[in-house]
Amino acid sequence: MNLLKAVARFNANSDRANLNCNRNPQNSKSKKDENPELGITQVIGHHKMKTYNNLYGELYSFKNLELAFKKAKKRKSKRPYVKEFEANLLNELNKLKQELEYQTYKPQQLKRFIVRDPKTRTIHASSFRDRVVYHALVNIISPIFEKRFIHDSYASRINKGTHNAILRFDKFKRKVSNNGRLVKNAKDNNSVKGYILKADIRHYFETVDHEVLLNVLERRIKDERVIWLIKQILNNFDIKIAGKGMPLGNLTSQFFANIYLNELDYFVKQEIRARYYIRYVDDFVIMHQQKDVLESYKQKIDYYLMNSLKLKLHSDKSKIIPLKNGVTFLGYKNFYYYRLLRKNNKRRFERDFNEKLILLKEGVLVKDNILEGLQGWFGYAIWANTYRLRKEVIARIVNLHRPLKTT
Repeated sequence: MNLLKAVARFNANSDRANLNCNRNPQNSKSKKDENPELGITQVIGHHKMKTYNNLYGELYSFKNLELAFKKAKKRKSKRPYVKEFEANLLNELNKLKQELEYQTYKPQQLKRFIVRDPKTRTIHASSFRDRVVYHALVNIISPIFEKRFIHDSYASRINKGTHNAILRFDKFKRKVSNNGRLVKNAKDNNSVKGYILKADIRHYFETVDHEVLLNVLERRIKDERVIWLIKQILNNFDIKIAGKGMPLGNLTSQFFANIYLNELDYFVKQEIRARYYIRYVDDFVIMHQQKDVLESYKQKIDYYLMNSLKLKLHSDKSKIIPLKNGVTFLGYKNFYYYRLLRKNNKRRFERDFNEKLILLKEGVLVKDNILEGLQGWFGYAIWANTYRLRKEVIARIVNLHRPLKTT
């Protein structure tokens, strides 16, 4: 990308944070059988739950495996292992088809590596042929469960994601605070009424219970061969506790994570009937005008998680906070009238950027290399009030001035 185009894009988008910080998300056409306040399809509960028996033939069909391959190679087509698989595509897909059809398929051992971003996480990567199988599975069962997910579950779903979750967060904070009504003796315009329960599930991926997950899946999927394949995938993880855990980094883990906590979503929406609820994987928030109501919600949720899903809230990360204090959620510190980047994210960016700036001065990198690498960060930063920071970043690259001062 050339430098002038990058600067032009920066200037064109410079006010997005201010424009979006408190605006309503785009109005979407909701189905007539949905209650937008509860975010669930009301017809559920009045009709017998539909089940699915004959899915496996479609799962291992060559057409589905070919589609799965195309999805698995997306944004990875230049990787050597993808090129190797594609060079012998017909044979590779036919081998997978035969292994799945005769139920001789067995996933290969996961590759383990550590990521620090900034939290240390253990990631387990699957072989490419296994990723094709995972996409083939999700292609078939995702439509069954997607229609049951509530509106306000935002992770790993089409047309959802962090930015739509943040826009929904903005809508809810306006509702709860009566459009920014201030508390007594307010210090500033962000000292609005209302509270938020911000919660996190302790060691979520490590503690997902296989028996509970399979019971949830088997309520809808009656095809025993599909369940057999799911068990093959779940049991391919070197777990600390027998019958618990899913590997971080797998497509199936992300999908199963949503299915598992969809049970919590329905409990929150149907049983305790919390209106202003948003979940992103195992992080969720609930807003309300009264703190004691949120205290009650928290106790009921904790009890439900322990007794029904065999999970626990993280005691240090699950707290009730006044909205006026600002709430850290999805990588931002959210206030009523503005939004900031998380301090850790900002510091990490500044450190990495300064290192790249030194390489630019030494001629190891060129400006276009740095600008290309900045696109993802700009896509994140532009949703916060970061105009000055982004302007300074561009200036540093253009003029090769001193590095950013870390904070």
